[in-house]
Amino acid sequence: MANAEGNKLWGGRFVGDTDPIMEKFNASISYDRRMWDADIRGSKAYVKALEKAQLVTTDEMTSILNGMDQISEEWSKGVFVIKPEDEDIHTANERRLKELIGAPAGKLHTGRSRNDQVVTDMRLWLRDAISSLRGEALQLLSTMVERAAIEVDVLFPGYTHMQRAQPIRWSHWILSHTVALSRDVERLQEINKRVNVLPLGSGALAGTPFDIDRNLLCKELGFDSESLNSMDATSQRDFVLEFLFWASLCLTHLSKMAEDLLLYSTKEYSFVTLSDAYSTGSSLMPQKKNADSLELIRSKAGRIFGQCAGFMMTMKGLPSCYNKDLQEDKQAMFDCFDTLHAVLQVTTGVMSTLKINPSVMEAALSPDMLATDLAYYLVKKGVPFREAHGLSGKAVFTAESKNIALNQLTVEDLSSVSPYFGEDVAAVWDYRSSVDQYSAPGGTAKSSVLAQIKHLRKWIKTQAQ
Repeated sequence: MANAEGNKLWGGRFVGDTDPIMEKFNASISYDRRMWDADIRGSKAYVKALEKAQLVTTDEMTSILNGMDQISEEWSKGVFVIKPEDEDIHTANERRLKELIGAPAGKLHTGRSRNDQVVTDMRLWLRDAISSLRGEALQLLSTMVERAAIEVDVLFPGYTHMQRAQPIRWSHWILSHTVALSRDVERLQEINKRVNVLPLGSGALAGTPFDIDRNLLCKELGFDSESLNSMDATSQRDFVLEFLFWASLCLTHLSKMAEDLLLYSTKEYSFVTLSDAYSTGSSLMPQKKNADSLELIRSKAGRIFGQCAGFMMTMKGLPSCYNKDLQEDKQAMFDCFDTLHAVLQVTTGVMSTLKINPSVMEAALSPDMLATDLAYYLVKKGVPFREAHGLSGKAVFTAESKNIALNQLTVEDLSSVSPYFGEDVAAVWDYRSSVDQYSAPGGTAKSSVLAQIKHLRKWIKTQAQ
């Protein structure tokens, strides 16, 4: 009776059984099984290349294709049976193919290595994952843009250094995060160009000695181009690292937005109220309504950054060509996708259901936030800005010394600071006029915000095509 190692894809040279603990330690079937469809697609394309190279007959190719279709149906229906000797998805599918069609199954792996097979599967899987994430990100962006359009007249404080800075439109705040996320969508599309490169036909590291038509493989699998160097193709995971970094950056943007909303939803701010659908309660304090959705969005950024940093450290220490360390790539990639998949949907839910409190937002505006406008008033009178800035600061100090609001200073008080202050200074104390003076492209004036909305709507429509 042949030993168990002889049944493995790498058996024959080994004597005796693998330590059961090592068997489990080495196996990846528990997580790489989710690439079953990509693995089958890759094998179906490869057998066509084998047939063209006359390494299998047309009948054998047909038998293999039919067998793969049956395996695909078993996976789809959830009835595929994984056996103890199936250490990975490639082993499982080939083992099942042999059970279904017999000897021809043994020809499928001709000239192919699990090294080029696995990276092909990963690229196919990630290409589909990127398409899914891109659609979800565009849905979030559309939700945010349409919310900005509806609530364009709402004003509230803008902050720097966590201090009230200048009055802005609530829509301007929404669009600031929308624009950051739009760059993430563009970056994801750029990454996809480097993901969509065919490695199949590279063998273990040296390429293939057979007349495998890689251009045929490229077309069958929908890749844009073929890998240039077989050693690079089987051992580099730049595309995974790029994806992990992209996710880290995208989640950093989402975390920043979540942090703002967490603050705005506190009793101290009360600018926004989260829907009950995206909140939870306290097991001790009945009055609590916790914004757990936002806290979890914020936490996922740290989780994914950890995956990115961890896998970069794995790659950093490797010599050339394939090493089993690369088995770490798939769990990081899958976790990254699963996390973003959930976060983008939850964020869309949060942004489409939260309620704003416009009266509270506008009540949070204070005259000291118009100190810059006071300086601009002087600039319009011919005072150099640096001097005007200092004079406005003196006006603020005067108001603080009198323990009154900045807009309660009399014309006499202000003229003692600078003779340029006149009766028309009263026009400065209007928040809506203040906001609408920032009409240059990118500003918070209504005209500018509407232009941003128009631009983003057009951009989203273009991206969705």
